[in-house]
Amino acid sequence: MLGLLPNRAGRPITRNPRRYANFYRAFHDYFVTHLPSSSLHPDSRSSSGPHHQLPRSASKPHNTNEGPSPAPLLGSPRDTTVVRIPLRSAKHHFGVSVSRGTRPYNEDTYQAGVIEIPAFAKRAPRTLTRAPASSPLQAYRELQRKEQEKGNGDGESTSAESASGDPQVFYFGVFDGHGGTECSGYLRERLHESIEETAEEYGLESTLNGTASEADKEAKEIAGSRRKEVQDKGTDSTSYDPSKANRLQTVLIKSWKETVGGYFRRFKPTAFSSDSKPSIATVLTHAFLQTDLSFLLAQLRLSSDDNDPVASDRPLNANDDLHSPSHPRSSAQHRKPFLGGSTASIALISTPTPTPFWHPSTPSTLYTAHCGDTRILLSRVSNGQAVSLTTNHHPSSPSESERLRRWAASFVTDSFGEERMSGLANTRAFGDMGSKRMGVSAEPEIRHLNLAPSEYAFMVLVSDGVSGGVGDQEIVDLVKEAKTPELGAREVVSFATEVGSDGDNATALVVRLGGWERRNEGGGGSLGTKESREWRRREAMDPRGKRTLL
Repeated sequence: MLGLLPNRAGRPITRNPRRYANFYRAFHDYFVTHLPSSSLHPDSRSSSGPHHQLPRSASKPHNTNEGPSPAPLLGSPRDTTVVRIPLRSAKHHFGVSVSRGTRPYNEDTYQAGVIEIPAFAKRAPRTLTRAPASSPLQAYRELQRKEQEKGNGDGESTSAESASGDPQVFYFGVFDGHGGTECSGYLRERLHESIEETAEEYGLESTLNGTASEADKEAKEIAGSRRKEVQDKGTDSTSYDPSKANRLQTVLIKSWKETVGGYFRRFKPTAFSSDSKPSIATVLTHAFLQTDLSFLLAQLRLSSDDNDPVASDRPLNANDDLHSPSHPRSSAQHRKPFLGGSTASIALISTPTPTPFWHPSTPSTLYTAHCGDTRILLSRVSNGQAVSLTTNHHPSSPSESERLRRWAASFVTDSFGEERMSGLANTRAFGDMGSKRMGVSAEPEIRHLNLAPSEYAFMVLVSDGVSGGVGDQEIVDLVKEAKTPELGAREVVSFATEVGSDGDNATALVVRLGGWERRNEGGGGSLGTKESREWRRREAMDPRGKRTLL
C-alpha cells in the first residue's frame, strides 16, 4: 500500500538559496558568450585616425613642423566583453513553438537553458606524432589552428565558461502532460534542479580534468582555482566515494519498494552499478526516479490532508509564499491529489572547449533521457536522414510488454486500435499514481552520442501532438526549409495542427547544431517528402475529406 516515508529520499526537491549561493549559480535560461567587436564599434579595429567628422574644407593635412601627429582614437577591443543572451531570444540558435490545438488548454511544457553540472564531453585526443616545422603535416596543423583562432574571433563561436570553470552544458526538455498540467509543470521547474542536486551528491567529476593540451594548461589552472574557492566556502568535496553512491542508490530503491510496492519490490535500475564510478547516465536515472517519487509523495500528502479535519479547516491560501510573490507556487499546493502524469524527453549537450556546440568546427557530446512518447530527432548532414534517439514506450513495444507482463493483468485495445494498460497509452511516465504498482516507471531510456564537427544539422524535440501525426523524416524536412530554428519550429507545429485529426497539444523545439548551414546538402534536401506533405495539406483543407460516416 502506498504510504508516507519520513526518510530523505521521499523529501520533495526544494532549493536552499544559501546552500546554492555557496556552490554555484545553478540553472539559468541564458547562455554566456563574448560580444563581437564589430557589434558595438564596427570601425574600431580598422580606424587609423580620429575620424573627426569635419567637412572636407576644414580638414587639413598634418604639418610636421607644428609637432607630432595626434594619437589615433582606437576603440577598445571588445573580444573579452562577456554578455548574457537569453536562449529564447537567440532565434538563430534555438526556436520553440507551442499550440494547444483544439483542446481547451495546453498540457505541454518545455524548458531550455544552461545547467550547472560538470562537463561530460569527450576530451580532444592527444597529438601522438611529431612533425618537422617544414613538413606538410605541420603546415596543415598550423592552418587548422589559424582557422580555429579566426572562428573564435568572430564572436559567434566564442563562448564563456560556466561558474564551475567547465564549458557550459546546455539543457533542453519537452514534457507532455496528461490529465492536467500539474505534473508537466512540476518537471519544467524541478527536473533540472534534481539533476544538479544529484550530480553534487554523487560527486560527479568532469571528464575534462587532466586535458593533455599545453595550450589549455593556464585555463585549467584557473578552473581549478575556481573549484578550490567553491570548496573553501563550505561545500562538500566532489571526490568519488563508492559507499556514498551505493548508499544513495539503496535508499532510493528502498523508498520505492516501501512507498509503492508491487513492481518496485524487485526493481533495480539498469544504470545503477556499484562497480564503477557514477556517470552522467547514473545521475540522470537517479534524478528521474527521485523527481517522480517526490511528486508522488506530494500528492499523497494531499490525499492524507483530505482525511484530516484540521487541514480541511485551513484557509485556501495557507501555503502561499506571501513574502516572495514572484516565487512559483509548487504543484503540491493544490487541494486534491493529481492522478495524471507526464512524459519527458531531455537532451544535454557538452563541449570539450568553451566554443559552443553550434559552431561548425566544434565536436560535442549528447546525452538524452526519455520516458514516454515524446521524441528527439537529429538531422544528419551527409544524407539528410532523420535519426531518432528515442522509442515510444507503449504497451505494443516488445521490450515494454516483456517488462510488464508479469505485473499487468492484461493489455486492452481501445477503439482506435492502440494497446493500453490501465487506460494509459504510455508504460513509462512521471506521476500516474494509480498505475505505479503495475510498473509505470519513470526510469529513463538513456542514449549517448558523440557528435563530430558539422555531422548533424539540428536537433528537434517534439511532443506526441506532433509525432503522432507527422513522420520523423517529415519533421526534419520541414525544418530544413526554414531560415532559422525559430521559423522551423513554427512550421513543424503549424503542419502538425493542419494535418492532425485529434487536435492534440503540439510543441516543437529546434536546436541549431554545427551543420546547420549544410542542412539541405544531403539526400536531396527536403524534396524527399515535399510532394507527400503538399498532398496532406490539400487533403486537410478539403472539407469533403473531413466527412465521416454516421
